[in-house]
Formats: sequence, structure tokens, C-alpha cells
Amino acid sequence: MSNTAVKMTSIATLIAILAFASATQAQEGYLIDGRKAVVKSGFSLCWRTNQWSPAMAIAECDPDLVKKEAPAAPPAPKAAEPIKAPAAAPATSPPAAPKVITIASKSLFDFNKAVLKPEAKGKIDKEVLNKIQEIGKIKLIVVAGHADRIGAAAYNQKLSEKRAEAVKAYLVGKGIDGNAIETMGFGKTQPEQGVAKCDDKLPRKKLIECLAPHRRVVIEIQGTAK
Repeated sequence: MSNTAVKMTSIATLIAILAFASATQAQEGYLIDGRKAVVKSGFSLCWRTNQWSPAMAIAECDPDLVKKEAPAAPPAPKAAEPIKAPAAAPATSPPAAPKVITIASKSLFDFNKAVLKPEAKGKIDKEVLNKIQEIGKIKLIVVAGHADRIGAAAYNQKLSEKRAEAVKAYLVGKGIDGNAIETMGFGKTQPEQGVAKCDDKLPRKKLIECLAPHRRVVIEIQGTAK
């Protein structure tokens, strides 16, 4: 099976899982399905809710963020033996808190399009590439595309995937390792929360403008601190 086919199968499976689990609240910041298991992508990435914070990290999903138990104290040395100073542990960079960046599609693409607008590149440079510079080593970048509710579900799914791929291509062109970038599309299944509701009876132009916040790309960057 080709990589494209595998990715499409993974995405389709993920969408089905998310649709089944959408009414279930997450425990400790992660999306939970009907079996009380953490929902994961085709690449075994756990999906977090908007309420997630590093303090909610669990070993199954974010082992680098979970506090390790202190090792048991070594036995006291014999009185006749000199006490040797322990060797200094090598310095390591702690994991950087994941950075989640949401960019409205109206700033990146025209309505019903997946081609980056000229001004979109400057926005990505400012909001994404500048934040990447704050990270020591990049472990993973997840680019998720979204669409509004106008149009058929299958069409919006393809459109959201193309938008995510367009952003990935630009990041790769800026020197980011493409192997560290995962893309996926959610179509119109995850409308942006906390925005004004749009009446479908509005004139089409007004409705398109109102639904702009739902047409977006969400980028999550994970890595180690400098």
C-alpha cells in the first residue's frame, strides 16, 4: 500500500473515531472514546482537548512531560570506606511545552481555495517560523487543516487536507525537515469554538465572511527547549 493510501486510511479512521468520541469529555486533557481509551491518530499521536496543559500530561501520550519518580536512595557506604562524590549528571534540555498556533484561513487562502495567498507567507513567517526558532530541537510538527460547513463533507475533507499540505510545502521550502511534519484534514467536523454563530439564512457573501474563523489551519510544534 502506498504512503498516500496509508495516510488516507489513517485519516479516515481518525475522523470516524473523533466523530464517535466528540460527545465524550476528555479526562486529564485528552480526547477519550467510548471505551475510555485515549483517541490517537494513525501515527499514534494522542489528541488533546482545548483544556490540555503540560500539568495534565500522561505517560502514554507525553512521557517527556511526566515527572519521573525519584530513584531510591543508594545504601549508606561502609564506615571504613571513603565516600566518593557522585559524578555530575550530563546536562539535558527539558522538553519544551507544545506550542499551538491557529491561523485563520482567510489570512492564508481565498474562499474555497488551497493555494497560499502572497500575504499568507509573511504571516506564516511571523507566527510560525519565528516560534520555531525558540525551540532547540524539533520533534514533531502537526499541521491540521479545517473547513467551514458550506459544501459537501467529502469535498470539505479534501479541501482541508490540501490546505494542510500547502502549509507543509511552504515550511519545507523554508528549511524545515519534511519528515518532522505530519499533515491531516478534518473537513468541517471541528468548527472553531467560541465564535459567533452564523445564520444559514444570511446572504451567501455574508455567510462566507461570518464562517471565516472556521476555515483555519492549526499547527502544533513539539520539541526540546534551547
